[in-house]
Amino acid sequence: MEKVEKFLKDAEVYYLATVEGDQPRVRPFGTAHIFDGKLYIQTGKVKNVSKQLHANPKAEICAFKDGTWLRVAGELVEDDRLEAKESMLDAYPSLKGMYSADDGNTEVFYFKNATATFSSFTSAPEVITF
Repeated sequence: MEKVEKFLKDAEVYYLATVEGDQPRVRPFGTAHIFDGKLYIQTGKVKNVSKQLHANPKAEICAFKDGTWLRVAGELVEDDRLEAKESMLDAYPSLKGMYSADDGNTEVFYFKNATATFSSFTSAPEVITF
């Protein structure tokens, strides 16, 4: 899981895919953080992505860097603990201008039943599950 987090942080931007009814939705994200042994992302409850994840927690992220791409598929589960939100905001201090752990909007999700696949055109895929 640490290799997945490092790749996402090094890539700086990844794309999160969710579903809204029968329509896929994809948007750029930038938060990836390990807390309590799980890989987390962060968003705001007022955003459509939050509503989509609550309706259907299946999601996938994809990032590309230096000829390698990473796909992580799984379920995103909300963690409403203040400690989880604080840990994310401490890892990304720039978010503190828009979010605070107790603002009623900050939301963190962790991957459950995740499969991460590193791929490139020059080597066999590497699969990590967590």
